[in-house]
Amino acid sequence: MSDRDSTRPLPVVHDRRERRPADLFRVEQLDLEFSNGERRTYERLISRGVGAVIVVAMPDDDHVLLIREYACGVHRYELGLPKGRLEPGESFTEGANRELQEECGYGARELSELGHLTLAPGYMTHRTHVILARDLYESRLPGDEPEEIEVVKWPLNDLVSLIKRDDCSEGRTIAALYMARDMLAAG
Repeated sequence: MSDRDSTRPLPVVHDRRERRPADLFRVEQLDLEFSNGERRTYERLISRGVGAVIVVAMPDDDHVLLIREYACGVHRYELGLPKGRLEPGESFTEGANRELQEECGYGARELSELGHLTLAPGYMTHRTHVILARDLYESRLPGDEPEEIEVVKWPLNDLVSLIKRDDCSEGRTIAALYMARDMLAAG
């Protein structure tokens, strides 16, 4: 585990092209009439698949495991929580434990759902379920990442420093960490 900034070079972009969002999402158009008689047409992205999880993994009572991995949307390495899409038939906790093993090399004996987050509810149906993972043990599953993911142990009581970093900008990560911290403080 590391707490240093990544010095890994960014992947090389060989080509860019526009395409329809057929793999992850489909686009749906809704013709709506509101209670006051106003009519509008909205478009939204409908998620394909059964949902996603984000994992707040705690190796001890004071720390959380973060990962540093390439984020294509912003073309840089980002520090965030392990996360991923659920497999068909997989529960939220099963998916979280699998993602944790694939991305961090740990499994968890205690998994609990803290709630869920949406990315952009104004135009997306996607939900990410926040899972707290405790009582960790070493266990690695093969994942689908193109390169090894760096694991970073971070103090849960220092979220202010984390969110001030340029390489930690994902809203789901930030929200999930605060959800976990507040739930744990409440006892």
